[in-house]
Amino acid sequence: MGRADARRAQRRGSRRAVKRGGIRRLFTWRKLLGAAFGLCLLVMGAFAVLYMVVQVPEGNAQAKLQANVYKYSDGKLLARTGEVNREIVSLAEVPKDVQRTFVAAENKSFYHDQGVDFKGTARGLINTVSGKGKQGGSTITQQYVKNYYLDADQTVTRKLKELVISLKVDQKRSKSEILAGYINTSYYGRGAYGIQAAAQAYYGKDAKDLDVTEGAYLAALLQAPSQYDWAVATDHGKALVKERWNYVLDNMVDEHWLDAGERQGLKFKAPQAPKQSEGLSGQKGYIVAAARAAVQKQEHITDAQFDAGGWTITVNIDKKKQQELEKSVKAKLTDKLDTKGRKLDQDVQAGAVSVDPKTGRVLAMYGGRGLTEHYISNATRRDYQPASTFKPVILAAALDQESQTQDHQQITADTRYDGTSKRPVKGSDVAFAPENEDDADYGQVTVQTAMNKSINSVFAQMGVDVGMDRVMQTAGKLGMDVEGLQAVPAQTLGSMGASPMEMAGVYATLDNHGKKVTPQIVKSAQKQGEQPIELPEAIGGQVIKRQAADSVTSVLTGVVDDGTAHEAVRNAEGLADQQIAGKTGTSDDNKSAWFTGYTPRLVTSVGLFGEAAYARTDDDAKKIGKGAQVPLKGAGGGGRVNGGGFPADIWASFTAQAMGDPGEFDLDTDMGAAVTPPSPTTSPSPSITPSKKASPSDDPTTSAPPSSDPSKESVPPPSVPPPSSPSGDPSGDPTTEPPPDPDPSDSAELPVDPGGDRPNGDNGLTQ
Repeated sequence: MGRADARRAQRRGSRRAVKRGGIRRLFTWRKLLGAAFGLCLLVMGAFAVLYMVVQVPEGNAQAKLQANVYKYSDGKLLARTGEVNREIVSLAEVPKDVQRTFVAAENKSFYHDQGVDFKGTARGLINTVSGKGKQGGSTITQQYVKNYYLDADQTVTRKLKELVISLKVDQKRSKSEILAGYINTSYYGRGAYGIQAAAQAYYGKDAKDLDVTEGAYLAALLQAPSQYDWAVATDHGKALVKERWNYVLDNMVDEHWLDAGERQGLKFKAPQAPKQSEGLSGQKGYIVAAARAAVQKQEHITDAQFDAGGWTITVNIDKKKQQELEKSVKAKLTDKLDTKGRKLDQDVQAGAVSVDPKTGRVLAMYGGRGLTEHYISNATRRDYQPASTFKPVILAAALDQESQTQDHQQITADTRYDGTSKRPVKGSDVAFAPENEDDADYGQVTVQTAMNKSINSVFAQMGVDVGMDRVMQTAGKLGMDVEGLQAVPAQTLGSMGASPMEMAGVYATLDNHGKKVTPQIVKSAQKQGEQPIELPEAIGGQVIKRQAADSVTSVLTGVVDDGTAHEAVRNAEGLADQQIAGKTGTSDDNKSAWFTGYTPRLVTSVGLFGEAAYARTDDDAKKIGKGAQVPLKGAGGGGRVNGGGFPADIWASFTAQAMGDPGEFDLDTDMGAAVTPPSPTTSPSPSITPSKKASPSDDPTTSAPPSSDPSKESVPPPSVPPPSSPSGDPSGDPTTEPPPDPDPSDSAELPVDPGGDRPNGDNGLTQ
């Protein structure tokens, strides 16, 4: 290397050395520590300024609370709710151990801290800035400040104010004052603000009379008032609240506030059923509850946020139609029940929903005897089986999927199946041999006849022919909640759960030519000072083919003209010549009975549910708890309560008054009773005359075992004449030598009722 190269290399090295030295001088430990110290001073200074600037405001929570107003569809007042249900009590009026349940539940260090959880607040600030949701870990003091001085907004500004005000409140007020403020301002659910209102709402007593177990439940309740309300909690919710109840009491033992021996002897006390809110008598309470739930779900707001008030909600309920529905239930059911003379009549619960199939508006609903007597709305509960009202869903799936029998015949209204009771279904991996009601045999019958007479064995085989997975998918498309349900043949008997609201939506979709109808209770909703909320669409897209839906409607007219609903509907004044489709249903052990029917412009689903009005022991020495599902048989002084009885009577009475101009079905189909008039029934073929194996007094045994699965929906397909089967068994039934096919023009007669005591001409058939 020459001298010139050496000099250049030396200069480059010098420059690198200068650069490295400059970086070291720029980022020395002293400078980094100094910067960190300066930042801390800056934050401390900013906090000091914030502490001086932010003052403890006047309490304003009560002043901001407003009523919520509900109106009928015509704008007339339905109800006014939301006034604060609160009675302030001093801490001296709350037993010491009950006071401590709240501290044990929310903030064990309450008596020693400075009113702030800095870690929890920092975590909340970070979550708020990053958009991760609510903060956690607030102290009782912070929660009281939020309830009384601030609001529930999750913003950085609000959280910083909460921090400063909490520190100042902790300095200015005693722990007793803060705890009293906290338990008096907190929301406990059921419209109850404060511990006194909560004690009355859940235990029917004053706060001063609460014991430690009751206090532990109320303290646990504050974490999730809606989810933990024992009256409406799911099994999972009940498990969670019990877990938190135990957590509260165990914390009290840890803090030496409760003796461990005494703790072991404490048992959970379930709170009483909710009482009706003032001004929500009769059906108003159910309507308001349904509208409120819809708004909260749409807006994702809590009970406390909603009850802060300011909402004006207009419902779709037509006041005149609502009155007609209530009158019909009274005239056709409650006036015929003797709840004093027949204890069984106390078990009868009725629910109904009426929907406009073109708009999805809920025009009328009946939830029960009133919130004071029955807190759960029978219009929206879905814990009872819809039974044979599910059969149209199976047919809809068959028609929409253009399904075939196992002998490769297209399934239509004229397809013939073996209606033998207890006949094992063919082609199923799960063995299933359903019994027809009263164990009646029908032999070879058409699908139309099977629908008219609600023959279980036929629809069980049809479900397998279609594929139960497809049946369940169709049910979901039509509006039933099928999540988590098994696609097994037993579902063909409607052994899942469903509500009148749900079934009204399914049948409205059929009435609307296969376009999805989701019943809507709310017409409009607006909070004061804000824009009206955006409501979900009530009318959706085509979920099954029009021809399928219209074909099911055509078939269902046969149930009214020549089937299980004929006597109740056609004998009603004003309905003799109207176009009507519908289906009856009677569930396992007669625990529910249904009629869901429709005209071209009105769909109404009516359900009767057997619910034990009081705890007792049955004839088999089995204990029955209050609220348990029980048979309806014998209610009203008759035998079995079928869908063609009380439910169809209520439906007919209401529809005759409420339908207005019923219009005419515009059906795109060439199959079903609405297209082909029903055949004469004067001389049925021997092959389709049912044999009676059961006594008329026996309970029906036609439904599948009770299932916890929710209900499903299905859709109807176009009609195609069935090809002849070389084997002579068009249904693909496993019977090797079926009786000869009757003439297609023949139709089976209703079986004779030897006892003659079937209500309203139901003849003891499954509906």
